[in-house]
Amino acid sequence: MKPIPAKDILAACDGMLRKQLYVVLTKPAQGLEPIMNVLKEHLAFQIDLEKRGIMFGAGPFWTDDEQSWEGDGMVIIRAKSLAEAKQIAASDPMHKSGARTFTVRPWLLNEGTMTIKVTYSDGRREVV
Repeated sequence: MKPIPAKDILAACDGMLRKQLYVVLTKPAQGLEPIMNVLKEHLAFQIDLEKRGIMFGAGPFWTDDEQSWEGDGMVIIRAKSLAEAKQIAASDPMHKSGARTFTVRPWLLNEGTMTIKVTYSDGRREVV
C-alpha cells in the first residue's frame, strides 16, 4: 500500500480542526511492580504536564473485559514537533526508571466533540 502524503490529508480535511497532537503509547517493561514503585512520581509528572497545558489527556487502558489493568496507558500531548514530544515522554519518571517503554505517534485531531457542563450554584462539572 502506498502512503498518502500529509499535505494531501491536510488538504482533504480543509475546514476541520487539524490540530497536531502526539500520542504516547506506554507499556510495562518488567511487569507491574516497578510501575507501582514509580506511580506517585509519574502522577506528579502528569499533573505538572496538565497544569502547564502540555497534556491533552491521559489514562490507563483496561483489559478487554474492563475489569483490570495490565500496565498499558496512553498520554496525548501538545508539542511543537515529534522530537519535542519524544523528549517530553522520555522525561516521565516511568520511562526514566525503565518501568515502562514508550512509542510516540503524531496524531491529527480532526473530528469529534466535547461538551462541558458547569452548574453554577454548586460548582459541579461534568465532561460529556
